[in-house]
Amino acid sequence: MHTPDSASPNDIRRGSVACVGIGMTLGSHLTPLARSYIEQADVIFAGLSDCFVEMWLERMHPDVRSLQPYYKEGKSRMKTYRQWVELMMTEVRAGKRVCGVFYGHPGIFAWSPHKVIEVARAEGFQAHMEPGVSAEDCLYADLGIDPGRFGCQHFEASQLLFYERRIDPAGHLVLWQVGVVGDRTLARQGTAPAYRQLLVDLLSRHYRLDHEVIIYRAATLPIERPRIRRVALSDLPHVPLTPEETVVLPPAEPLKLNVAMRERLEALDKANASA
Repeated sequence: MHTPDSASPNDIRRGSVACVGIGMTLGSHLTPLARSYIEQADVIFAGLSDCFVEMWLERMHPDVRSLQPYYKEGKSRMKTYRQWVELMMTEVRAGKRVCGVFYGHPGIFAWSPHKVIEVARAEGFQAHMEPGVSAEDCLYADLGIDPGRFGCQHFEASQLLFYERRIDPAGHLVLWQVGVVGDRTLARQGTAPAYRQLLVDLLSRHYRLDHEVIIYRAATLPIERPRIRRVALSDLPHVPLTPEETVVLPPAEPLKLNVAMRERLEALDKANASA
């Protein structure tokens, strides 16, 4: 099994950072390589919102520092995330082996891991991102979706309101962070039903209002089951949502044949057969 490279004393003093994902379900999704980065680090920074997960992490390492206290009511999350980067980089610059631990995959819907790796590499430090089982991976398994069958689009929900994006109703549409859709401050823990109504108004251009919507949240503890709710699109503004829940719209129409391209493919097959 591959483990992080052993470093000389000079390398250790130079500092490094690894951002690892622990998966979604506590303990079950941690890979051997992610565990080795945690165990060999000098200091752990935990971007985790559950005290039980932090306690579990503290059993693996004596120096676990929670990043949660940097969240404040009314404070922009981006300001918090920049503080996280600076906290980790301070220890890297001091010659420490730093490990940032995050839910799921550390590179999915997580700004700080990407940024700290970018900053560390720009300053000449070693930096690595170790993937983990993400909420997307759990979603496919729990909802029985094969993204290769009809295709699958993923959007952060607010992007559909802030920008002009193209929606393909013949495939699955996965919308992340619907609970904070339309928040331009990055400081709210949730937005009101009127904001989700704007999202429904936009989606109704492509889907009937009675189209089924699946609201999904992966299990985070081994004793839990995934949370799956099914409602009509028209009811979405009135259903309480947390920022962690994901909204899935199954395909609303069949795939449309590309007749012209099929004819070209048939001609190409015939040409190859006679060659």
